[in-house]
Amino acid sequence: MCGIVGYAGQRAAAPVIIESLKKLEYRGYDSAGVTVLGSGIETYKAVGKIINLESETPKNLGGNVGIGHTRWATHGRPNTVNAHPHNSGRNPEKISIVHNGIIENYMSLKERLIGEGYEFKSETDTEVVAHLLHKHIYGKPDGKEAKCELLVGLRKALKEIEGSYALGILSSDEPGKLVLARKDSPLVIGLGKKENFAGSDVTAFLNYTRDVIFVNDFETAVLTPTSVEIFDREGNLTEKKIEKIEWDFEAAEKAGYEHFMLKEIHEQVSAIHNTLAGKVSELEGAIYLNELKLSEDEIRKLSRVQILACGTSWHAGLLGKYLFEQLAGIHCDIDICSEYRYRNPVISSSE
Repeated sequence: MCGIVGYAGQRAAAPVIIESLKKLEYRGYDSAGVTVLGSGIETYKAVGKIINLESETPKNLGGNVGIGHTRWATHGRPNTVNAHPHNSGRNPEKISIVHNGIIENYMSLKERLIGEGYEFKSETDTEVVAHLLHKHIYGKPDGKEAKCELLVGLRKALKEIEGSYALGILSSDEPGKLVLARKDSPLVIGLGKKENFAGSDVTAFLNYTRDVIFVNDFETAVLTPTSVEIFDREGNLTEKKIEKIEWDFEAAEKAGYEHFMLKEIHEQVSAIHNTLAGKVSELEGAIYLNELKLSEDEIRKLSRVQILACGTSWHAGLLGKYLFEQLAGIHCDIDICSEYRYRNPVISSSE
């Protein structure tokens, strides 16, 4: 599960971002990165622990606005090229972006952008968003003059995106701003004194502030050191409730619950929601299962489903078995995967 953070304030952004990323280590990750707006877009990435990123980032790095990311690979291998942030623009780079979620239609967007001259460095779905946003603002890969503001370009780009996202975005042409967007992935804003924060979880910035605003689906936001503006789906400025986090830091990691087991029990609903994020859309009346690489006809012809899992995932798989058989009328088996690998299972082409 990826984690994103953002900062706009009076302090040097890089140390704040790296410290915030450390608070998100519990989410799991294979690489991390940071972008700071100094003399321009300055991006640093590292594979492995955040301490590796800390070593790669210059101690005297300037800039008071920045974004950071911990990545758990979904598209592309864990390496520095695929690590976030992803940038767009040629000499100099204009846009930098971090993303938590899955862009379901990234392949079709990528093919179109390649045809328009955009060059891709990574295997990720996120780089598509960076180039798509650049296109809406600058018109072409080597465009230097902005045709619209970052927020306007973002709204245009989001209309073309299918899937889930929590986005943190910087533009070298708007150096005092951090722009955010959310759909089906968690995003929260922290309010400080002459500084503001963003993160996938309040734990990211709880050392700095306890006043927070939770961003809803289809909302966008603009953060500066002294202001926070949040807009609804139609682009109207909206007032949001400011909530105060009363937990101490240890309790914050447990989301206010007495212990982690109770937290995980109560998080089952949100865990299912996050798993389905970007795959099921009630508003669009659509289901996206592109990663299966099966057509609708092939899915309809399936006669049996085999679930492989271990531990608590095996128990979750049991529930899946009941649902497949009850709701879909498809025979379903579940096995412990550490034992299954030593079997010689009988499987047909329709399974």
